[in-house]
Amino acid sequence: MRRRSKAPSSPLPQRDGIDPVRVRFPDDPEGVWGTVRDHLLDRYAGAIGPGRVEEMLRDGRFVGTDGAVTGDEPYAAGRYLWFHRDFPAETPVPFGIDVVYRDERIVVVDKPHFLATMPRGRHVTETAMARLRRDLGLPALQPAHRLDRLTAGLVLFVVRPEDRGTYQTLFGDRRVRKEYEAVAAYDPGVALPVTVRSRIEKERGVMAAREVAGEPNSESRVELVERRGALARYRLVPETGRTHQLRVHMNALGLPILHDPLFPVVREDGPEDFGRPLQLLARTLAFTDPFDGTPRHFESRLALSGLVHAAEPPI
Repeated sequence: MRRRSKAPSSPLPQRDGIDPVRVRFPDDPEGVWGTVRDHLLDRYAGAIGPGRVEEMLRDGRFVGTDGAVTGDEPYAAGRYLWFHRDFPAETPVPFGIDVVYRDERIVVVDKPHFLATMPRGRHVTETAMARLRRDLGLPALQPAHRLDRLTAGLVLFVVRPEDRGTYQTLFGDRRVRKEYEAVAAYDPGVALPVTVRSRIEKERGVMAAREVAGEPNSESRVELVERRGALARYRLVPETGRTHQLRVHMNALGLPILHDPLFPVVREDGPEDFGRPLQLLARTLAFTDPFDGTPRHFESRLALSGLVHAAEPPI
């Protein structure tokens, strides 16, 4: 078996905190691609479109280790090229990111509502990862875990790529203590505290995860913290990390989180309403540092707004 050689470093810098796309030309035993253009047109006809590929070639957007390439160069298997893809138009999220803690290995931040943790789909440059790379001058910064775009609160980022797997393992092995806060309706008929266990599945192309019959794969502890009129603040402690888990479990209790666009009913997609953020906050993050054994405990500095105008004092 032929061993693949290590990819050379990119000749292109990041743009807006986003790495360039790296392309490796595969083997072509039947000689399908005579030129660089032939392969790029085949490879990106659907994702970019042939017209855009031609424009990018003319503009020198495809770059090799020796500089911009032309479409007429002979195809060579194993060759590497890089390019910056066209970013989608994004609505700026009008909230900043607060750095809670920073050292040579990790950065812990308070991510605001509406800001995705890392690039995905139509959210690319308006993400916490891209912003922090630019603002902190840390081009290799990557998240150790993900927080839903609509959820605010603590996220752990790793400064050096070689350390990321170690911190990710903490989350995968459930060695990180996470606590959340939520604002939802108050219902005296719901006995709390309670531990909710169920099977949650998320289907591709379906916006909201859902509970289904079967062996439970999710567990959340729900506690009442305070009541103000018809609303209340809850402490949520997930023991697992399924997609939309806390939102699904609160909805199952008949206590959907305030301003949730998915539960109990999926709202039509439209412009963001920055004045009505989902009232869910990642409040606490605690773990033992895997490199030096230091106990780490972080508390969010953010506060949910859902109880501000409630009529009654706390119980």
